[in-house]
Amino acid sequence: QEQLVQSGGGLVQAGDSLRLSCVYSGHSGRPFSNLAMGWFRQAPEKEREFVATISWNGGKTYYADSVKGRFTTSRDNAKNTVYLQMTSMKPEDTAVYYCAARYFRESSLESEYDYWGQGTQVTVSS
Repeated sequence: QEQLVQSGGGLVQAGDSLRLSCVYSGHSGRPFSNLAMGWFRQAPEKEREFVATISWNGGKTYYADSVKGRFTTSRDNAKNTVYLQMTSMKPEDTAVYYCAARYFRESSLESEYDYWGQGTQVTVSS
């Protein structure tokens, strides 16, 4: 059973920065480098939405327009970890953030992901 464990959420003020981490542990024998990773978020009373995705080697990244230029996703395959660095944060970034994993290519579609982290709350005060 593959597992994604998230950390790094919390309460920040508008304009602050925060970094989320997501550590992969795989029991199928497939390496982390086989996986494309994604970040999604769900605000209260809203549907979960795409935030960012990164290819297996970090060579390709894509972002939602709402976070482009402020958020950066990266990965360290030696540590089985993907990161979401959030800067210039806004109150509208308040949500539960999820990391997700899928085999092969990166994707912005929630339905294409196979494994999900437990979610971590990020709250941005004005």
